[in-house]
Amino acid sequence: MRRIFLSLTSVAALALAGCNHSSDGSQQQAAGGGDTGSANTVSGTVALRDTSKTLSPAAKLDIVIVDVTAQNGTPLASKTIQPVTLPAQFKLDVNPTDVNPNDIYIVEATITDGERTYTMPLKAPVLTKGGKNTADIQLVGVATAGEKELAGFNGVKKNIGGMKVTQGTELKEGASRGWQIFKQGNEVQFIRELVDYGDKGFTSTDYAYKNGKAWVIVQEKKPSKDGKPTSIERAGWNDAGDLVLKDNQAGSKTDVLSDAAANELRKQAEGIYAKVGGGKK
Repeated sequence: MRRIFLSLTSVAALALAGCNHSSDGSQQQAAGGGDTGSANTVSGTVALRDTSKTLSPAAKLDIVIVDVTAQNGTPLASKTIQPVTLPAQFKLDVNPTDVNPNDIYIVEATITDGERTYTMPLKAPVLTKGGKNTADIQLVGVATAGEKELAGFNGVKKNIGGMKVTQGTELKEGASRGWQIFKQGNEVQFIRELVDYGDKGFTSTDYAYKNGKAWVIVQEKKPSKDGKPTSIERAGWNDAGDLVLKDNQAGSKTDVLSDAAANELRKQAEGIYAKVGGGKK
């Protein structure tokens, strides 16, 4: 029987080759974050936390993988989905040679739907540092510019009880008008106006001002003083003077208030401000 003998040199060479193979596998696992899926892809789903919200056909979903350690602004991978059907499934291909095992990578998802933006309240780490190659993401809505102005308006409205108040009335043919003026120091902050048009209806309007200029206006139109509003119009301008709040609510339906209607409300706000001497110190 022929015997085969391995020299000590041959045995050492085989052992070294085995160690090198094991080391390469460990490095690949570290880059892939130990996930059982493919290290070359990151996949998952995107949904809204508030499931009652719906998206318009114009909604757009942007998904990127970014290196938060490098912060160089260049995404590792990106994808745009439009139109968006929720929950939306995504898959991003990643070049393994671009992944640094020592860096931290996250998935960022954003939905833009008109003036509304939905963002992630929690980060989703992937690929490295124990991060998986899958992410199930929930997005929450960010307040629009108009909603921020309306929230500020409501904050002022809650505090009018602590302001100096004066009132006045005016009677003309076809309309009985009354108002309350709320001042902080010598500056008019808020005016509430009630107008009774008899059988033609009734309006209740709240005007808020900043630096002597119309800021946010909310007008309710009713069939009578004690009737329920048939419509509520809201208009508001930011510090730059841009119209950012423009709602026309009728019942449970809210549409966009036209620029013409918003400008008419502003004229009313300027008119009563001048009437009550709001510009006088």
